[in-house]
Amino acid sequence: MSLNANDRSIASFTMTGHALVHWFETSIPIFLVVWLAEFDVSVALLGLVVALGYAPFGLGALPGGVLADRYGTKRLIVLCLGGMGGSFLLLSFADSIYTIAVGLVVWGIAASVYHPAGLSLISTGVEERGSVFAWHGIAGNVGIALGPFVAATLLIFFDWTSVAVALAVPGLLAAVWGLSADFDPVAAADELGDETESKPASLSDIVASSRALFASAFAIVFLIVTFEGLFYRGILTYLPEILQGLPALAAFDPGLGLEGIEPGDYIYVGLLVIGMAGQYAGGKATDRLAPEKGLMAIFAILASLAVLFVPVSDLGLVPLVVLCGVIGFFLFAIQPFYQEAVAVHTPAEGRGLSYGYTYLGEFGFGSASIAVGGFVLGEFALAAFFATLSGFAMIGAGLTALLWFRYKGGSYDVGGDEEPAGDVDDAGSD
Repeated sequence: MSLNANDRSIASFTMTGHALVHWFETSIPIFLVVWLAEFDVSVALLGLVVALGYAPFGLGALPGGVLADRYGTKRLIVLCLGGMGGSFLLLSFADSIYTIAVGLVVWGIAASVYHPAGLSLISTGVEERGSVFAWHGIAGNVGIALGPFVAATLLIFFDWTSVAVALAVPGLLAAVWGLSADFDPVAAADELGDETESKPASLSDIVASSRALFASAFAIVFLIVTFEGLFYRGILTYLPEILQGLPALAAFDPGLGLEGIEPGDYIYVGLLVIGMAGQYAGGKATDRLAPEKGLMAIFAILASLAVLFVPVSDLGLVPLVVLCGVIGFFLFAIQPFYQEAVAVHTPAEGRGLSYGYTYLGEFGFGSASIAVGGFVLGEFALAAFFATLSGFAMIGAGLTALLWFRYKGGSYDVGGDEEPAGDVDDAGSD
């Protein structure tokens, strides 16, 4: 089914925002080598500075969701785009590591509001949610791939301050364009009769709304997303390093004569590219399959793929490449399903708060796997690392089974109760 005009407008707006959030996010590490030389600081200090920028990206998702419900999703996304672009302009004027720290913190704060605001907008304004969730996810993957590629390429020809300005321009232009974007942000919610004008206006309202959320199926959804985040962050953080140490890649020479480019990098980028297809397939599937069923299936697949990684990598390069491609597909195919699960099991008037908690679990609590994974890789064999990831996925599958059998695919009732609704034949439409 083709999208109507309102769906297309929201899709264009949110896809642009999602791509740019990850465009900025993944370009930051490219500057690290330059900043180390420019400001003559230790790796430890610069790592702390960069961590200060990334921390608000996850931790700010919850207040970002609150602000989205209070002040409107479009306004918040425009401010996000302008703030991210402005932060990179600030970076271009940096004359010390302290200015770098300020610029990165500004970026983290601005970027943190996007996911709760953007997903809230899709969930309340779009009729064909599954399709738009899919295209939205693909746009994020495009940003993930293009950000570091463009930054690294420009740094070959220009100084880093000019590159920072060049990267800022798309964000600033998108903010200006966003001011004139025309769409109804609650078109789909209105069809359900939701009281979308009720916005949390005080701390007590927010606390009350949070209590209502976690007294419903959303409490399980939150745990599901957290364990998905643990798997996602763990594998994407350490896979490039793991690939470089595998015997299957030890003797492989791409023959491009480019210093610093490792064979595993090509596989990793390929995984992200295949993830775009996974995003699309997962999003389209949410139009036809209850999110709980999709989540259970993909968690089980990811758990199996993690267990298979070490034995398959011993078979040679081709099986390893195929396995990584399959992992990339399902790693991103799962995302539209948990986004749809949030939409199904939360009220429209609190959708921003719901997605705020969602990305607190995904990016905030999920990042704990970076510490867990580092410990396991340092103390145990590689198989133990992938067994840990498999465990995260199996817990996610178990929690999803609990959600399904407890609520039977029911959607959130604005009166505060979850009502069993049997199988959801069209989980992506209202």
